[in-house]
Amino acid sequence: MEEINIGDFFKYLKRYIITVVVVVAVAVVGILAYDTSIKKPVYQAQTTVLIAKTDAIEGSSAANINDVNVSQKLVATYSEIAKSELVLNKVIENLGLHSTAKELGGSVTIKPVNDTSILAISVKNLDAKLSAVIANEIASVLTEQIKIFYGTDNTTQLSLAATPESPANNTTSRDIVLAAIIAALAVVGVAFLKYYLDDTVKYNEDIEKTIGMPVTGRISKGEVKTRKVGGELIAENLPKAIVSENIKSLRTNLQFTAVDKDLETILVTSTNASEGKSFVAANLAISFAQADKRVLLVDCDLRKGRVHRLFNLSNSRGLSNLLAGDLRIFSKYINPTKIKNLSIITCGTYPPNPSELLASKKNKDLVKLLSNYFDIVIFDGAPIGGLADSVILSSIMDETLIVVRDGFTKKADLLAARDSLNKVNANIAGVVFNMVNRTSSKYYSTYYYSSDSK
Repeated sequence: MEEINIGDFFKYLKRYIITVVVVVAVAVVGILAYDTSIKKPVYQAQTTVLIAKTDAIEGSSAANINDVNVSQKLVATYSEIAKSELVLNKVIENLGLHSTAKELGGSVTIKPVNDTSILAISVKNLDAKLSAVIANEIASVLTEQIKIFYGTDNTTQLSLAATPESPANNTTSRDIVLAAIIAALAVVGVAFLKYYLDDTVKYNEDIEKTIGMPVTGRISKGEVKTRKVGGELIAENLPKAIVSENIKSLRTNLQFTAVDKDLETILVTSTNASEGKSFVAANLAISFAQADKRVLLVDCDLRKGRVHRLFNLSNSRGLSNLLAGDLRIFSKYINPTKIKNLSIITCGTYPPNPSELLASKKNKDLVKLLSNYFDIVIFDGAPIGGLADSVILSSIMDETLIVVRDGFTKKADLLAARDSLNKVNANIAGVVFNMVNRTSSKYYSTYYYSSDSK
C-alpha cells in the first residue's frame, strides 16, 4: 500500500461533505427526538450530614484536629451503613415505597465532600418531590441507626434536601454536540478506511511515478447539463464545453508525442469495461476531423463494439465482415457521417474468433491500406483485461492510448495492461484519465458552453 498523502486525502474527503452533513443532521435529529420524547426526566436531591464527636457538636468550643481526624475515619463506615439493606429497608418501610433495597440502592449515591467529615447523600428519582423525601429519610434513619449501634449522637444533618426544580439528566445541548462530533468522525473514519484500502488510480501529481506511464490527457466528468445536452458526442454537439476542450488538449498532446514521426494510426483501449474508451475514441476522432484531418474511426471491439450506436449507424456489416471477405471492396464498409472529414467502420457481426481475425495478415494489410486513404485512423479496441485483441492490435499501431476512469480503474489492472503492451513492444502514448472528478483551477481552465455552440 502506498504512503498516505494527507493533501490528497482531504481532496478525496470533499466528496463526503454532503454525507457528513446528512449523517450529522440525522444524528442530531435522532438524539433530539430521544431526549425530548423518549428519555424520562430524572431528578436528583441532596442532603449533607456532619459526622463529629458529640461534644464537638453540642459544645461551644470548636472541634480540635484530633476530633476531625476521628470523624473522617468514621465517614467510610457511616457510608456503608447508609447504603446497607438495614437502612434502605427501613426507609422503604417508613415511606411505603414499592421497591427493593437493591433497587433503591441503585438510585442512591453516598460519598464524602472532598476530604471532610461531611457525608453527601444524593438520590435520583423520576419524582422530584420523592427524591428529596428519600434523601432526608436516609439521613434520618442513618442517625437513628448510629445511636443504636454506637450509643452516640454524633451526626447532624447540615441541610435538608429540597425538591429539585429541573431534571438532573437534562443534557440535550451536550448530547447534540457529542452526536454531531461522533457522526462526523464516523463518516471521516469510514472515508479514510475506504481511501486507505482504495487501489484505484486517481489523478494526482505523482501518478506518472506510481504507474510509470505519462498522463497524456484528462477528461472532466463534466456538468450534468453538458452530458444531458451533448450526449456522448460532446466534441461535436458542445465544442466549447470543458470536456471538448479536454479532448482538444489530448489531440494536441498526441501530436507532440509523434513530433519525429507520422501519426497515422492510434489505438484507444482500456483495462476493463465501463472506463469510457469508446467515448474517448469517438470524441478524439471528431476533434481530429475538426482540425481538417481526414479521419476514419474503426470499431475493433468485435465483442461488444458500440460505435455504431454512438453515431446511430447500421451494424449489419463492419470490420468482422470485411476481414472475412475481400479487402478490395473495403470502401463499401466505410460509413460517412454528418460530421465533416469523419468516416466510420463499425464492428460488424460479432464473430466467434475475434482474436484470430485481428491477428491475421489480412488485418495487418487492412491497417496499412486504410492509413493510405486517411490522415488519421483511430481504432476503438476491446478492453485489455483478460483479452488478447488490443494487445495484438497495439503491435501494429503508431500509438496506443490506455483510457482509465478516475477512482474506478484498479492500479493492478493498469499495471497488468501496461506489462502486456510492453511485451509486444507497443508504443504507449500514455494514460487518459476519464471522468476526472475535479473542478478546481489547478486541473482545468474555465470554459463556457452552450447548446447552440458549434
